[in-house]
Amino acid sequence: MTTPTGRQRRLRSFMFVPGNRQRFIDKAFELDLDAILFDLEDGVPPAGKATARELVGRALARPPGGPLRAVRVNAADTPWHADDLDAVLVAGVEAICLPKVSEPAPVLGLAARLTRFEAATGLATGSVGIIAAIESARALLAAPLVAASHPRLLALMFGAEDFALDLGLGASREAEARELSYARSAIVVAAAAAGIGSIDGVYPVLHDTEGMLADILQARRLGFTAKSTFHPSQVAEINRIFSPSPDELDYARRVVAAFDAAQARGDGSVAVGGQLVDLPIVARAQRLLALEDGGTIERSLA
Repeated sequence: MTTPTGRQRRLRSFMFVPGNRQRFIDKAFELDLDAILFDLEDGVPPAGKATARELVGRALARPPGGPLRAVRVNAADTPWHADDLDAVLVAGVEAICLPKVSEPAPVLGLAARLTRFEAATGLATGSVGIIAAIESARALLAAPLVAASHPRLLALMFGAEDFALDLGLGASREAEARELSYARSAIVVAAAAAGIGSIDGVYPVLHDTEGMLADILQARRLGFTAKSTFHPSQVAEINRIFSPSPDELDYARRVVAAFDAAQARGDGSVAVGGQLVDLPIVARAQRLLALEDGGTIERSLA
């Protein structure tokens, strides 16, 4: 992903970290994690929100480096939203995750606030990105509009548990969360159409390794570019599954090399491993190799 600061970074794993727990904040910086989502919303009770703002502000001020630093603030229509932004719009913040987005208006309001913040602090316009969480039926229908609403959008995130609540679904996941397949695919399509990333929701069952792996694999098969979690034990598998495997990379290199050779001969297509290779297959191979080198399919904010 090309981040708001212009750096090429691979963003596969996003971990929610409760902003009122200093020990968890410290631990997050030690993990092989791509992005920290400091949480001021659901992970923090109302009585702890002031403490969370203070601790997250300090965490954002740490020396540069390590995971992308994002903050999930409270929704725009809550009494905590303005105070959250006052506390976390400081040097070091790289993205704001806006929850419960069901129309473009909250995104546009946040974008305007970020522009004022950047102007006041001397940052380049677009330095801080936005992640919009899709968490209801209404939000899902508006996802294409939200995804395309502003150049600051880095990704759509699926809020699976709130979405399931909105639809009245059961608390347990069945058959790779088949009941959520439509919503997950719709979010992926909306994000891809806008040229931004898509972050799948958390897998909430901590001691179900088989279910966790199936859920992560399904997310990648559906086309998500990343996955969120709230537990360190899931980070390594998210990073592994959302990275090209050696076999995938080897096949991609063979496809590109064979097609280049065919083009040099004047041929329009070629077979690799018994499969006909034409332009769409070559493009997918080139994209995979670009991602491995730190590139992205998401649009730049620069």
